Amino acid sequence: MSNFFSSSIGKKIIMSITGLFLILFLLLHLSINLLLIFSAEAFNTASHFMATNPVLKVMQYVLAAGFIIHITWASLLTLQNQAARPIKYNTNSPARNSTWSSRNMFILGSLIFIFLVIHLSDFFYVMKFGDMAGKSDYELVTSTFKIWYYALIYIVGFVFLGLHLSHSFHSAFQTIGLNNKIWMKRLKVIGTIYLFIVCIGFAIIPLYFLIPELF
Repeated sequence: MSNFFSSSIGKKIIMSITGLFLILFLLLHLSINLLLIFSAEAFNTASHFMATNPVLKVMQYVLAAGFIIHITWASLLTLQNQAARPIKYNTNSPARNSTWSSRNMFILGSLIFIFLVIHLSDFFYVMKFGDMAGKSDYELVTSTFKIWYYALIYIVGFVFLGLHLSHSFHSAFQTIGLNNKIWMKRLKVIGTIYLFIVCIGFAIIPLYFLIPELF
């Protein structure tokens, strides 16, 4: 078992499983956040339920573990790959052999991690441990999105996420064995639809509250 965790394929499988778990979480997170546009009461109710339900409180730790494992294994795998090929091939033409996002997954992952830290400090930490100053969860989130540079940070963060997902979605399934031609074509289509739904869905929310403030 220890050989599995230390091997390259073992790290890739763990990254894929944790990545798919996080992909499912994004859909749940988006569905709750979209309530911001439709109903303050519904969003506050959902936010309170997520924060107080015993099962979901345990899932917060599972989610945190998923992020930590995914980031840790991605870092280890990148360092392992760099060590295995310290000298680049002179004839290598990466632009012809792969997409930009697939060649820069570690950079994109690092930028998403920075965005995640900002997101947690802006909302999760304040909601759980900070002084809300009489604000509801809805008021906290919407007042933040009305500040243009915060809204811009979140929109750019979702662009990075989309670039990361454009490769990671079908790559995760490929790693766990769904790598035949028929399934790869289907998964690439599903992955494209998924990343547009997630990234556009998340980006619409700050824009919805920012645009009236600008005009």
